[in-house]
Amino acid sequence: MIYVRRLKAKFYPNPKRVITRFFMPGSERAKHLIEKLIKFPEKDVALRLNYLLEDFSGRHRKITSIFKDHFIRVKEILKAEHDYTIEKISFERLLLIGSYFTMEYSIESAAFFNPSIVNDPDQSSLEEGQKRVIVSFRATGEGHISSLVFRSGILTKDNELIFKAFTRLVEIPETIKRHVYNKGHFFNRVQTLLAERRTGKRANASAYKNMIDDIMSGLKDRFIYGELLASIEKYTEDKQLPYQQRRALNAIETSANSHYEMKFSYDTVLSERVIFPFSFTESKGIEDMRFVEFIDDDGSIIYYSTYTGYSEGGILPKFISTKDFRKFKVLPMNGEYAKDKGMALFPRKIKGKYVMLSRLDGASNYIMNSDKINIWNNRPQKIHEPTYPWELIQVGNCGSPLETKQGWLVITHGVGPVRQYSLGAILLDLDNPTKVIARMKTPLMVPNEDEREGYVPNVVYSCGSILHNGELIIPYSMSDYASGFAAVNLETLLDKKSFKRQ
Repeated sequence: MIYVRRLKAKFYPNPKRVITRFFMPGSERAKHLIEKLIKFPEKDVALRLNYLLEDFSGRHRKITSIFKDHFIRVKEILKAEHDYTIEKISFERLLLIGSYFTMEYSIESAAFFNPSIVNDPDQSSLEEGQKRVIVSFRATGEGHISSLVFRSGILTKDNELIFKAFTRLVEIPETIKRHVYNKGHFFNRVQTLLAERRTGKRANASAYKNMIDDIMSGLKDRFIYGELLASIEKYTEDKQLPYQQRRALNAIETSANSHYEMKFSYDTVLSERVIFPFSFTESKGIEDMRFVEFIDDDGSIIYYSTYTGYSEGGILPKFISTKDFRKFKVLPMNGEYAKDKGMALFPRKIKGKYVMLSRLDGASNYIMNSDKINIWNNRPQKIHEPTYPWELIQVGNCGSPLETKQGWLVITHGVGPVRQYSLGAILLDLDNPTKVIARMKTPLMVPNEDEREGYVPNVVYSCGSILHNGELIIPYSMSDYASGFAAVNLETLLDKKSFKRQ
């Protein structure tokens, strides 16, 4: 057995970390609520607002801006029912109305798990042997809606993890839709969505063809989000669309809303930033960020992560990228093989192509490559399937491969009896990652007695590891509830006694 050293650092759900969300009790109830608030005497409005600001301003930055934004989302009700405009009511009353359409959401109250770890872009002011790292987590709150959060820490020369203290304040970013769409790729994504929602296979879209053609015909080969909205509005004006056309329109809007940019204000620190589901394609949550520090051909560094967006329409694999963890770009993955969960990008190109681990059949590990980072049409190759008792149900990756002199080290997970998740590893050829050099016959990690109880019992799982000072550092989730860290000597791990050579 390989000795696995559990580190002291642990993370558990924290119900004190809250964001604000827009709250809509229903259109009729909203009308009645606004009617009551319009009748409040002005002095009562001021007293009530002062109480609210005293109570909530310490819990959120710019709480008055939040109330104003939420008022704007219901102002049409006010205008329709009372012929009011913003100018006709006091600013205090405007804020008070907005507060009634605001709710708090505890992003980490249910679970804090599925971590990945990468080097921090800033490695300044460190002692010899130290490394600054960023750890991403999947945070889950009420209704099992998942979001992405971060922590900043330092790996010491002895490979202990020391994390920065964090406050209860959290903030969501500003979102900006300014992606430039390629008409051909966009049309193909719409077709794929329609096919998946209908049969799970590519289907004939002739039933929607006229509508889609009319909307797309008004656009250039490259267009922006606003131009698409204008074309949709022009087509739908004064029309009662039948069910099939409404379905097609939903697919168009879903494809468009899959692209966006976001940025956090400069006065936030990393631990205060939360990426909460924004688009329709993520309405049920975002899951399993597998961050990797990607080195491009010119030596520049960018951080990529695959993840899964969940909605009523199903799942959508997506990419997120950043250079500084303050500004992010989000886009969907396209192509015949851009589907399902658990994709992990290699940290550099191999022979001029992007390379990805995937699990197309839900049970085995595959390798696929592409000329473009978000278009995956080249047929994948199966490299690793369930073999040993601890992994007979399924195997998958636990994050992007790590480059060593001996080969690409891939941390894997295997599911065995009583649906117990264990961690293992495989070693791939550096120049030809479809070639498996070796694989572990026995698990590297299994849940111990302190880790096996949780939301999903008997599970250890990771979304990305790192190498430092001769050890493999594995952040891992404990039974889909909390997170811990482990260290393994790399030389011992790669020894022939640990791996069965292929």
